[in-house]
Amino acid sequence: MILIADCGATKADWVLLENGKEDRHEHTLGFNPVVHQAELLEGEVNKLSKDLWDDIKPDKIYYYGAGCWDFRRKQVVYSALEAAWPNAEISVMHDLLAAARATCGRDPGIACILGTGSNTCLYDGEDVTDNVTNLGYLLGDEGSGSHIGKEFLRSYFYRELDDELMAAFEDYNAIDRQSVLDTIYESSVPNTYLASFTRFMGEHREHPLIQKIIFDSFAEFLDRHVRKYRGHLDLPVHFIGSIAFHFKPILLAALHARDMNEGNFIPKPIDALADFHRAEK
Repeated sequence: MILIADCGATKADWVLLENGKEDRHEHTLGFNPVVHQAELLEGEVNKLSKDLWDDIKPDKIYYYGAGCWDFRRKQVVYSALEAAWPNAEISVMHDLLAAARATCGRDPGIACILGTGSNTCLYDGEDVTDNVTNLGYLLGDEGSGSHIGKEFLRSYFYRELDDELMAAFEDYNAIDRQSVLDTIYESSVPNTYLASFTRFMGEHREHPLIQKIIFDSFAEFLDRHVRKYRGHLDLPVHFIGSIAFHFKPILLAALHARDMNEGNFIPKPIDALADFHRAEK
């Protein structure tokens, strides 16, 4: 019996693989050891092990999580999982490896995450071999929902929207400068707030200004991250995440303008991770 988790900062997907039975899926709150207290994950794992799946005894657990990039942060996750399933063999890994395994499988490639935040890595078919530094939503996260949403808000307040788009946005969400700044500087999840504006942008994706904002953000992402990897013109460039999936035509335009090779587009990696680990058995 194998338990796999793909855990972002907002939500987590879990799948249980058991011989001769259908895969079992569950969802819990997400967890990032960089910004969250250990009690959050302990509570979600406790709910999973005692309420939702009180009958399971996994032999192996593969946990892929945001923020799991060093021993100390991985140990926070490991301890919570071990408390619930003390007899399981537990592996805690970074979510970049999840992106690489889900999109590349066992072939070399470049894996990209474009969701609320963004990240990239070079993958040799077994391990992540290079990663351009991710600076988060304040200094980076190019191409992400938070970056695109931030650029849209700038265009709105700088009076760069035409009358039609301005009216549509004000009908959709009546905001003012102070409410936006208060939310950004006082919220515990300002990046999620910024990314929320991509929903409106998705509903108006045919508008030229919306397309330009999204295209420019993707172009900056490709230029500042993907172009830095050796072999970026030869390897397939794969994507996971809702932003890449929902704005795929615009992302492809930016990709092809740079002569890069289109890879797989996957909204959520959990099913592909299940296939990856099922093949190991």
